[in-house]
Amino acid sequence: MAKKRVLILGGGFGGVYTAKTLEKLRSDRDEFEIALINKDNYFVYQPMLAEIISGHVGVFDTVSPLRSLLRKTDIVVREVESIDLKNKKVITSPGFKPVRSEYSYDYLVLAVGNVTDFRGLTGLTQHALRFKYLSDALTLRNHTIRTLEEAAVESNPKLKEALLTFVVAGGGWSGVECIAELNDFVRHVARKYRNIDPKMVRMVLLQSDTRILREMEETLALTAQEVMQKNGIEIRLETRLAAATGDEAVLSNGERIPTKTLVSTVPGNPNPIIEALDLPKGIGRGGKSNHRIKVNLELQVEGSDHIWAIGDCAQIPEPGDTTGTKFCPPTAQHAVREGELTAHNIVAAIRGGQKKQFGFKGLGQMGVFGHHSAVAQMNMGGFKMNVKGYLAWLMWRAVYLMKLPGWDRQVRTMTAWVTASFLPTDTVQLNVQPQAGIVQEHYEQGQYVFNQGDLGDRLFIIIKGKAEVITTENRISKKLGELAAGQFFGEMAMLREGMSTRMAAVRAVEPLDVLSVPRQDITALAEYIPALRETFQDVIRRRDAENLQTLHPVAPAPAPMPVRAVDEEDTIYIPR
Repeated sequence: MAKKRVLILGGGFGGVYTAKTLEKLRSDRDEFEIALINKDNYFVYQPMLAEIISGHVGVFDTVSPLRSLLRKTDIVVREVESIDLKNKKVITSPGFKPVRSEYSYDYLVLAVGNVTDFRGLTGLTQHALRFKYLSDALTLRNHTIRTLEEAAVESNPKLKEALLTFVVAGGGWSGVECIAELNDFVRHVARKYRNIDPKMVRMVLLQSDTRILREMEETLALTAQEVMQKNGIEIRLETRLAAATGDEAVLSNGERIPTKTLVSTVPGNPNPIIEALDLPKGIGRGGKSNHRIKVNLELQVEGSDHIWAIGDCAQIPEPGDTTGTKFCPPTAQHAVREGELTAHNIVAAIRGGQKKQFGFKGLGQMGVFGHHSAVAQMNMGGFKMNVKGYLAWLMWRAVYLMKLPGWDRQVRTMTAWVTASFLPTDTVQLNVQPQAGIVQEHYEQGQYVFNQGDLGDRLFIIIKGKAEVITTENRISKKLGELAAGQFFGEMAMLREGMSTRMAAVRAVEPLDVLSVPRQDITALAEYIPALRETFQDVIRRRDAENLQTLHPVAPAPAPMPVRAVDEEDTIYIPR
């Protein structure tokens, strides 16, 4: 009998703790296997992400390799592209080779979270920095140091002012912790620059609500607000970020703030993978779908017996609520316990045991907002306690240090905290730039640029050399033609609607140099440059005709056969 497979999508708190608990519950019994798909090979401890900005913790101190955390789980480091619910398969992005990958499952756990998406917000996609992932924190740190370096040598007073102005949109915990850490870091290291007056540093927090930290009790939120303002942070309440340019943040009241650093921590949008699923979704404000999957208290998707959803992508009823209008918040402490309960219920489904219902109501919240200050709202056993100031900051560090997965990360983080208290702040800027979209590639004679059936992810332009186009049908290969310098190929699988795989292979006839252009770049160019789109369409039509003729040639009219007519002296020709 084949073993059941539990497939978990997402490597955040929910996904990791589902896998960890499944490993414990499986123990030595081997009746099911566990696999987890995540775009990164590490788990990030999100609550401490802001400290990477200032360097209070190292880049790798708050991340743990998934293979170290989950030793009995198959880890697949890929992007999830789609989910085939009918056939119980998950399709992922390709690896080094553009080949489609599929993973089957018997039980599925959806823990993909949400995404930062600036669509519909004018200019944010091009000019705003995100703050959600590890790479975002590192990018923001490097960008901040670069602005200080530029401000130190800039003679234009207006540009210098923009370089020393930092705007963060969003007054939730992400925005508050981000700007608090930025404020401490920039004002501290600015003293190292001879040509920068720390008084010129300007920090602005935008919040569309009437106060920051709507998740906290009002008294604690107001305390945080007052401390941040004393620390030099401007807080603009009931003000939204309306648009962005490379030089300004445009506010909803029409005001424009010159800045070269704009960070947006707007609430995450639904993951497109979840939006595309034909599963019951919750209803948000205005009676519209909030694109979060509806689950019961067993965390099982409504109407399904083999799919669970947890974390940010799920709408989980709040335990004890009889109105059907209250739902669990998307916090780490909830996600951890949702993962543990999901694992128990999956094992119960496999072994035929009793399933449990989710009953966790939260232990409170805590967060820091600069200068060794924090607020903590504790709720344990019905006893509530509010703490603020330095004591809350010590509690925050102690709790998060204990909850960091892995003793090695705990030691690293403790060491970083201790040394940061007396060593000078590091201002090294790491110029780690992503690979350019268009790259030059080289192929030796006989090498394949791509194979028939590969995904159409790039277009190629020949710089030097020759290539041949080959198609294979029923194990019989046919050469469709040759391409030389100045010609391009690979466009048909990208630009033809509904087609995503290569119809033929391309092989180097001699040493070949090409420009390789990503799919998203070429489709964007074709969309906005009509002449380029028409060129591609003309080439596609011509190559379709040529390929059809090569693969299925039309037989030429045969030579006429002489036939003796009645009059033997006359010969007429009758085609076959």
